Parts: sequence; C-alpha cells; structure tokens
Amino acid sequence: MPLTMAREGEVTSIKRVGGKEEVRRHLENMGFVPGTDVTVVTVNNVIVNVKEARVAISREMANKIMI
Repeated sequence: MPLTMAREGEVTSIKRVGGKEEVRRHLENMGFVPGTDVTVVTVNNVIVNVKEARVAISREMANKIMI
C-alpha cells in the first residue's frame, strides 16, 4: 500500500519506491530506500521521520512510496 495510507504515529518499512527514474533518485537521496523504517508524523501534509530527519513530501510523491 502507498505511504499515504499509513496512520499518524505508525512506523512502517519501505518495500519499494516507484515512479520515473528521476523521481526515484530524488526520493532515494532524501532517504526513502527499500528496507528503511519511516514514522508518519502527519498525514494531511505527509511529514515523516526517515533516517533521523523530518521530511515533508507531496501526496503525489508519497503515493509512489510503497510500504
């Protein structure tokens, strides 16, 4: 399921990152790589903790991250 389906406070693991090559590379540079745990901080604005950093991404980008 996409990251946008996770609930606030939920800790999940990234299974895969989809999208075009440049989008995948951008997300990987921000720490969104398969096997990494992410904690959802807020659902509305899609803010997550990943690799000890708090990152805000668009819902469109979050839909490309499968958990």
